[in-house]
Amino acid sequence: MIRTKLSVMMFLQFFIWGAWYTSIAVYMTNHGMGTLTHWPYTVNPVAAIVAPFFLGLVADRYFATEKVLGFLHILGGLVLFATPQFTAKPSTFIFLLLLYNLCYMPTLGLANSLAFHHIQSQEQQFPFIRVFGTIGWIVAGLFISWFLGLVLGGVPEQTPMPLYTAASASIVLGMFCFTLPHTPPPGRGQPVSLRSIAGLDALKQLGDRPFYVFIIASLLLCIPLAVYYNFTQLFLGATGVQKIAATQTIGQFSETFFMLIMPMLFLRLGVKKMLLMGMAAWALRYALFALAAPGAVFWMIVLGIALHGPCYDFFFVTGQIYVDKKSTPAVRGQAQGFLVLVTYGVGMLIGAQIAGNVYDRFLAGATALTLPLWRSFWILPAAFAAAVLVFFAVSFKPQATTEKAASPASF
Repeated sequence: MIRTKLSVMMFLQFFIWGAWYTSIAVYMTNHGMGTLTHWPYTVNPVAAIVAPFFLGLVADRYFATEKVLGFLHILGGLVLFATPQFTAKPSTFIFLLLLYNLCYMPTLGLANSLAFHHIQSQEQQFPFIRVFGTIGWIVAGLFISWFLGLVLGGVPEQTPMPLYTAASASIVLGMFCFTLPHTPPPGRGQPVSLRSIAGLDALKQLGDRPFYVFIIASLLLCIPLAVYYNFTQLFLGATGVQKIAATQTIGQFSETFFMLIMPMLFLRLGVKKMLLMGMAAWALRYALFALAAPGAVFWMIVLGIALHGPCYDFFFVTGQIYVDKKSTPAVRGQAQGFLVLVTYGVGMLIGAQIAGNVYDRFLAGATALTLPLWRSFWILPAAFAAAVLVFFAVSFKPQATTEKAASPASF
């Protein structure tokens, strides 16, 4: 019963994100905000930077995790419902997206910490729960491109329906969260300090050389990650793809497969090899996009999207498990919040701004990039990801206690 509820929580958690995140640039471009499409991918990491402060101050000390999750999702859904009404006022539109993300981003760390609180083996059990988040993202993309495409006609990504879909699912998840197993605040009664709120106490406990290398590499890798989320949908449109959101779900189908085999890979490969494989997949993906761009070679584009499985699972999910294994229950929420801050926060913020400025320079006053220019554009994140891979391979030397996977366990 607990496993079912945690799986439903993950499904809805990522259905919400997938419903709007992979279509917002298309929607904004269709409403005269084509030069502002990097801003949703800027306010999202800004909210991720704020998230650990909220987790450390509120969720870890005063309220049960499931109640905080419920409140944030309901409030965020209401904000998102109002957002499409302000497409004629770009500043207000972006500000409302910021407010929404301030509600949503803390829930990523909360959902992970709640799940980890109710399982016994991170490596063996968490992937089978987290995979339902990937399935949720897939269903969101298919729902938008196929179902809404049949109902509305045309290109649904150009309409406000993806935002309304995400808002509705957010409110549903908010109400569902109040039925989740009770998860008391782990830091109740502990003194409040800036160090604990910012997650620095958790960093002090977790900190050693391998952990610092992992954090630096995670931050750096999220710079090219921002390029993928922001510009793949525009790249697909430039190559003639019609079902943009549905096409991107190929990556989530791949993610589902690799998530399911992760427990076996943990036992055979260990942390470092899995992290290296994830980084290598990022570099290869962008290289494939660059090679495919001039001739719009569809199979290369599809293969690049399919690499999202090892890209995400082998680095980000492995990283969440790595951090949790090094944590204690008292700092679990802080540790997961700190990881969100570094990756989805600082790294994605830097990446969104750099990618947006580079894209604008490539545009040079035009309305869209030509396919040869897309090739030059994708070469940059490919080279950057390859450099991060080399840095991590040379510098990361995990301790034996975190490199070994735990034995299988069951609910």
